[in-house]
Amino acid sequence: MSQQTAEQGCSLHNPAEMAKTYAEVAQRASRLIGQFMEKQTKEGVDAPSDELGVARAFMDLSARLLANPYKIAQTQMNMMWDYFSLWQNTSMKMMGLPVPAPVAAPKKGDNRFKNEEWEEHFLFDFIKQSYLITARHIHDSVSDIDGLDGQTQQKVNFFTRQYIDALSPSNFALTNPEVFRETVNSHGKNLLKGLNNLLHDVEAGDGQLRIRMTDTSAFEMGKNVATTPGKVIFQNELFQLIQYDPQTPEQYKKPFLIVPPWINKYYILDLREKNSLVKWATEQGHTTFIMSWVNPDEKLAEKSYEHYLREGALEALNQVCAQTGENSVNMAGYCLGGTLLMTLLAYMTAKKDKRVNTATFFTTMIDFSEPGELGVFLDEGAVSGLEKRMNERGYLEGSEMAGTFNMLRANDLIWSFVVNNYLMGKEPFPFDLLYWNSDSTRMPAAMHSFYLRNMYLANQLKEPGGITLDGVKIDIGKVKTPCYFISTIEDHIAPWKSTYMGARLPSGPTKFVLGGSGHIAGIVNPPVANKYGYWTNEATDGKLPESPEDFLAGATQNAGSWWTHWHQWVTGLPGGAAKVKARQSESGPLKVIEAAPGSYVKFRLDAQKKT
Repeated sequence: MSQQTAEQGCSLHNPAEMAKTYAEVAQRASRLIGQFMEKQTKEGVDAPSDELGVARAFMDLSARLLANPYKIAQTQMNMMWDYFSLWQNTSMKMMGLPVPAPVAAPKKGDNRFKNEEWEEHFLFDFIKQSYLITARHIHDSVSDIDGLDGQTQQKVNFFTRQYIDALSPSNFALTNPEVFRETVNSHGKNLLKGLNNLLHDVEAGDGQLRIRMTDTSAFEMGKNVATTPGKVIFQNELFQLIQYDPQTPEQYKKPFLIVPPWINKYYILDLREKNSLVKWATEQGHTTFIMSWVNPDEKLAEKSYEHYLREGALEALNQVCAQTGENSVNMAGYCLGGTLLMTLLAYMTAKKDKRVNTATFFTTMIDFSEPGELGVFLDEGAVSGLEKRMNERGYLEGSEMAGTFNMLRANDLIWSFVVNNYLMGKEPFPFDLLYWNSDSTRMPAAMHSFYLRNMYLANQLKEPGGITLDGVKIDIGKVKTPCYFISTIEDHIAPWKSTYMGARLPSGPTKFVLGGSGHIAGIVNPPVANKYGYWTNEATDGKLPESPEDFLAGATQNAGSWWTHWHQWVTGLPGGAAKVKARQSESGPLKVIEAAPGSYVKFRLDAQKKT
C-alpha cells in the first residue's frame, strides 16, 4: 500500500471526522424535515395538478397502444432477440473469446458511459447494453403512434426520454463502476458526503432541490467574469446601459448596441477575455454598448412587453444616439432580445424612424410555429398555470425557467451533477459558463404572459398587425433594415429551421448564417478558438431560399468563426467603414454612474436565498 493510500485510509477511519459528518447530516435533515412539516401545516397540501397535460397524454398513449397489440408483441420480440444477442456476446466476453460489434452502443457525445470500465468489464458492459437496448425499444414504441395529435406525441416523446434518462445505470451507486469503486475505496464516505451535499442543496433551495452546478464562490462579477472595462452611463427601472472603453485610436462612426435576453444575464457575451464578444467587438473598433436588464421583483409586476419595447430597447437606442451624437446605429439582439429588436424595427418603421442602420439576430425566433421541445411546456393549460403562479407573486421565479431549460438536456445539466455531487460526494467544479447558467432571472408577470400568449401560443408576431403596441400595429413585412441572422445547427432552444422562417419575414436585404454547435457555444465562438465553422448560401436574387432545407442544400461550409463574417458584412455596407476618433464614456453628454459591469447584473437570486 502506498503512503498516499495509507494516509487516505487513516483519514477515512478517523472517528472524529466521521462523527462530524454524521452530525452535519443529522442536523440538516432534522431541520429540513421540521421546516417541511411546518410549511405543510400552514399551507395545506394542494391536490396534484396536471398543468402540462402529461397524465392525459400518457392515458391517450396507453389507449392507442392497447388498440394495437400486434405492435406491442412485435416490439417485445425484437427486444428479446437483442437480449439473446447480448447474452451470447457477454458469455463470449467472459470466456475471453473475440466479441462481435456491440448490440447497442452509446451515441456520440454521450458522456454517461465514457469511463473505460463500461466497456472493458463484462458485467458493466452487460448492464450498459441492457439499458441501451431497453431505452431504444421503449422510445421506438412510443415515438410514432397512429392517432396521436402532434402536441400529445411531443409530450409523450419528451417525458418518456426524461424517464429513460432518469433510469440510466450511471445514476445509481451499484451500477455505476466509478461510484461503486469509490464507495468501496472510501467505505461509503462518498455517499455520506453526497447526502450532506443533497441536504445542503435542498436547504439552499428553501425546501426545493436546487442542484449546484458549479462553485459560485470561485467567481466575482467584474473580477473574473464580466471583466471588459466600461462604464454605466444610463439606467432606469428596467435596465442599465454600459458603454465599453475603446481599445483602438479610432472607432467606427456607427455605434453598436446589443440587446440581450432578459431571461438570462447579459454577461454570457462577456464571460471571460478569450471568448468575450463585447471585448472582441471593441477591439475591432466598434463603439460597443450593451443593455443590462434588471432582475425584477413584485414592484415591476405590471411592466409589459410594451414597456420593455419603449422603456427598454427604444430608450437604449435613444441614449446611444444622445451619447455619440449619431443617428445611425448598428443593433444586435440575442434570443428573446432579438425578438424584441425585430418588434422595435417594425414599430420604428411605422413611425418612420430610420435610426437603426443594421440589425443582427443571434438565435432569434420570430415565427414560433415550430418551437421545438419548448412547445411541451407551452399549451393553454401550462400557460394558465404559469399565469396563476405569476399573478400570486408578480413574476415568474427564475429557477422555474432554469429548470425547464435544464430538462431539455437532462443528462448534461441534471444527472451528471447528481452523480458528481450526491453519489461521488464531490463538490461541483468551478466553471464560468455554469456560473452564468445558474444565475437565473425573473420575468415580470404582465410581460411574460403577453410574450407566451402572443408569441408561442398564438404566433401573432409574424402576422401583419397581429399585435398592437403603443397604438402601433406591428408588421414585420414592412421592415427594410438590412438584417443578419446567425442561428446554430444544434440549437435546442431556438431551432434553426424555425429561426430561418422568421428571417424570411422582413422585406429588406437579409443574410442568414448557420453556425455549428448550439444555442450558447455556437454564438460564443471567438475566432481564436477556430471551432465549429458556419454555413452560408449566397442566393442569386438577394432573397433567402424558400425553405431551410433549400438553404442548407445550397450552402457552403466555412471554417472559423461567424464573428469575422459578421464584421465584414456590417462594415462592408454603405457608410459602414467610416471612422471617428475613439469615444470615451466620460466625453459624452451622459453622466457616468458606475463602472461596468454595473449593479443590476450583480443581483443573484441564489445569493438572496442564502442571506
